[in-house]
Amino acid sequence: MAGKRTGQLDYHQPPRPPNLPAVQPSNLEPTLLALATGFTAVGFILLGLAMQGRVNLAATWPALAWAAGLAGAGLALRRWRPGHDPLLLPAAGLLTGMGLVMVARLAPRFLARQTIWSLLGLGTMLAAALGLREQAGRATWPGLRLLRRYRYTWLIGGLAVLALTLAFGVNPAGTGARLWLGLGGFYFQPSEPLKLLMVVFLASYLAEKRPLLTGTAYQVGRLRLPPLPYLGPVLLMWGFSLLLLIWQRDLGAAWLFFAVFLLMLYVTTGQLRYVLLGLGLFGLGALIGYRLFDHVRLRVDIWWSPWAEASGRAFQIVQSLLAFAAGGVLGQGIGQGGPTFIPVVHSDFVFSAIGEELGLLGTLGVTALFALLVTCAGRISLAAQTPFRQLLAFGLAAMLGLQALTIMAGSLKLVPLTGVTLPFVSYGGSSLVTSFALVGLLFAAEG
Repeated sequence: MAGKRTGQLDYHQPPRPPNLPAVQPSNLEPTLLALATGFTAVGFILLGLAMQGRVNLAATWPALAWAAGLAGAGLALRRWRPGHDPLLLPAAGLLTGMGLVMVARLAPRFLARQTIWSLLGLGTMLAAALGLREQAGRATWPGLRLLRRYRYTWLIGGLAVLALTLAFGVNPAGTGARLWLGLGGFYFQPSEPLKLLMVVFLASYLAEKRPLLTGTAYQVGRLRLPPLPYLGPVLLMWGFSLLLLIWQRDLGAAWLFFAVFLLMLYVTTGQLRYVLLGLGLFGLGALIGYRLFDHVRLRVDIWWSPWAEASGRAFQIVQSLLAFAAGGVLGQGIGQGGPTFIPVVHSDFVFSAIGEELGLLGTLGVTALFALLVTCAGRISLAAQTPFRQLLAFGLAAMLGLQALTIMAGSLKLVPLTGVTLPFVSYGGSSLVTSFALVGLLFAAEG
């Protein structure tokens, strides 16, 4: 639904505009899921040929487990959520299957763990998609109202868990920022689910307070500001979360929070002045961060001039650029490149590994899959029947798209590195489960 002002969602238009026809599931989703699982299986077979010189069927068990999980999830959605978007699960499934192949290639000791996390992610997606749906005939079933009504409780709980990392945080690698909580050999990164809780909070608050936020109580020059009692809580929660993240040096998550906040505020109010003011504040904060924090200064310096320290501080980004150059158009082939020269390639630079072994075509394919996911989320937002669902789907689309774009651009040295993961593809249980929870929330937002 196009707003009357640029960027503003109009909550009074019909639920589904005529130029956005509904995608009919029919047999499209099962066919696409079969293709996704087939691609994953072929990837494991090619990897076995490259690494061992033979077809090792026993080594394809992650592909079989993933195929069974996707089939079960697809059947559950068709049974209990008929009419759902048939493109979301296949696109996420194909990206995750590619991620399993790359983990087997780059860090095989983590393959079993990544497979388990993938299946847990599917379970989380189904729990969100089915548990948060509005069930006809069950007026007492809360559905998404459970998130909307208790927005402060969810957000404060997420912030409290994030704050625990200040005292009990660990780093699985032994060095670096302590962003994880560990238990029994498993590690959990609280900033990942906090991203979703922040989107839920913003969607609920902005949808409820939109008429008040679009009013004018104060005017500073040409900038019209709404009453501070209504804008204050959202700015306070957002600022508090940013403070914790900056204290942790998790600047990638802080950037995502900031950008999604600005976009959601813009589509709610339609006032570009808020975005310009926010970008100015971001520029000021970035300058202060560069002056005060060595971590920020290092990221900017190696982005601006990596070749001067190609064997030192900029080794990682230089090796990433060389990997893209070596891949060319068609790539070296799975298992036949040298992406393991890049430190932490299985997590921070998996996009570079795809560029070297699958080439330009592989990176364009990954980019197209993320564009498809964002487009599907945008379709859900435009077709949503309530302001909360509209803003929730939009915020999730913005979060997913910005995160993918940020890490892909960082791997290509288009922007400074931020340390965020590539959703569905990078190694990491917290990121993987959160990414599938995002898909589950999109299914729930469909109604």
